[in-house]
Amino acid sequence: MSPCVTFLVLAVAYLQVESQEVGPSSAAMVVARTEMKLTIGDELIDTIKKGDLLTVVEDRDDAYVVLTFNGKRGLVTKNNAASLGESVEIYNQIIEENPRQGRLYTLRASSWWARGESEKALADYDRAIELGYREPRAYSSRGLFHAAVGNYDKAVADFTKAIERGANDDTPYINRAAVYLSQERFDLALKDYNEATRVAPENPTGYQLRAILYKNQGKLDLAIRDFGKAIEVDPNYTPAYMGRGFVWFQKDYWRKAVDDFTTVIKLDPNSARAYNNRGYNRQLLGEYKDALADYEQALRVAPNFALAYQNKAWLLASADDGEMRDGAKAIEAATKACELNEFRNIGDVKALAAAYAESNNFEKAIQWQVKAIDLSPDANKPLEEKILNKYRDKQPIRFADFQAE
Repeated sequence: MSPCVTFLVLAVAYLQVESQEVGPSSAAMVVARTEMKLTIGDELIDTIKKGDLLTVVEDRDDAYVVLTFNGKRGLVTKNNAASLGESVEIYNQIIEENPRQGRLYTLRASSWWARGESEKALADYDRAIELGYREPRAYSSRGLFHAAVGNYDKAVADFTKAIERGANDDTPYINRAAVYLSQERFDLALKDYNEATRVAPENPTGYQLRAILYKNQGKLDLAIRDFGKAIEVDPNYTPAYMGRGFVWFQKDYWRKAVDDFTTVIKLDPNSARAYNNRGYNRQLLGEYKDALADYEQALRVAPNFALAYQNKAWLLASADDGEMRDGAKAIEAATKACELNEFRNIGDVKALAAAYAESNNFEKAIQWQVKAIDLSPDANKPLEEKILNKYRDKQPIRFADFQAE
């Protein structure tokens, strides 16, 4: 393997993509402690019942702006709402009054989950279904809990049951696909993503997740197609631009990658990952000043972003343009990256070695490159030894050193 190919394999770590996680969530939800009425003047807009789940839209000093189950917006004082973890007692009271209503057990299950009581949460879902609450979402939700604790076969069974009972959205397909992926059953995951896009063709999530599957399988053109479909469905869907930008990078279309990461930044000016990723592709294009500006902006947005410190260090230590190099600042950036990752990340340690080499402190460069070799997988050790030998010969490294011989 030539140094160039090895470098490009390693370079994938210099960018970040959005992760996809599927599981039960308690984010931005509160529970009504008592019955409340939402009004505008004398007009009744909605009635909130004790135990209703409310979506928090805005957190104010002494109140929440919430959305009710019926999609109505209103103001609820904080003493009339409880977090999910605090609401078990509320549901205990309601269930004591209505012990045969299965739906209530599903609500309490979410509260148990928020408290970290996964076994009690699953027991409540079992009880709900035993009592006849067999809506598709009951099975789909229980499947999420099973998946989260590693009961994958039971999760698959529940998602399948939700589909069989007439679930009319893409959720059980997407979640079942996630379980199949964890089991490395990629063909089944692909079938579920296909079904998800069929059932909900206007939801970008199905295309996005199928694109990630294709990307991980090395089917980059199909990944680009599906990221593009997600964007067609929702032109403001930033994960698709982020994912497609990464694939453009993998295909060496760095300008197209820059364009996609620029779009992410326009849609989300606080995306440190987008600045970092755009910076790295600008670096590959030789646009070093713009790349440095992006790394620095990423660090303004996320001051503990280790990867941006590492990239900044590499640029300042090894750029072919001598005007861009600054050994002292490279050492500072690389040291910060190493500290954030507790000196366990090989890229950070290599950058620190390169920074010391640029500063003509080859003793330190050798010391840290030896550490990098210790951290390297066996397949990469020959390349790292070549770099070490350059330091022993008192030669710093440059980006050109990684070009094909």
